Amino acid sequence: MHQVAKRATIYLDEALHKALKLKAIETSRSVSDLVNSAVKASLAEDAEDLAAFEDRAKEPLLSYDEMVKQLKRDGRI
Repeated sequence: MHQVAKRATIYLDEALHKALKLKAIETSRSVSDLVNSAVKASLAEDAEDLAAFEDRAKEPLLSYDEMVKQLKRDGRI
């Protein structure tokens, strides 16, 4: 399914823009395609983080002191 692209103006650091253009040329991809891929990857990472937080929401909370004691007991520190 083809999605309609929306136009947006972004401002990039000059060196970052140059690197992005060079990567686009070397990979035969457009700057837009590279930016879209990077944004999608960042949003996917955020979604994974949120899912991890949700999965752990019901875990009991440990205080800092309790955590240090547990690490010591386990021989980690």
